[in-house]
Amino acid sequence: MQPGEAAALDEQCHEALRDVTDPELPISIVDLGLVYDVTVEDGHASVDMTLTAMGCPAAQLMTEEVSERLREFDEIERVDVEIVWDPVWTKDKMTDEGKMQLRSLGIAV
Repeated sequence: MQPGEAAALDEQCHEALRDVTDPELPISIVDLGLVYDVTVEDGHASVDMTLTAMGCPAAQLMTEEVSERLREFDEIERVDVEIVWDPVWTKDKMTDEGKMQLRSLGIAV
C-alpha cells in the first residue's frame, strides 16, 4: 500500500468510528472526541482512544464495538484498541457536532 493510500485508509477508519456511539449517550465516540489516533499498517489497525472518566462501565463494550467496526474493512485483519489517559479528555476535544448533540439533549457544554 502506498503512503497516500495508507493515509486514506486511516482516515476512512477514523470516519467509520462515527458509527460507534457512547452507550450512555446517542453520540459517536468521534464527535465526543474520544478517538485520538487510528493507524493501519500491514492489516493491523491500532486505535488510541480515551474515555470521559476512569472506571467507565462501558469501556469494554466500546472497545469491542470499535474493533468490530474496523474489522469490516477488507484490509484489516487485526485491531488493537488501547485506552489512553494522556492527554486527558475534556469537553474541548468534542467536535462542534458533538457539542450541538449534547445541547439538544439538554446537557450544557
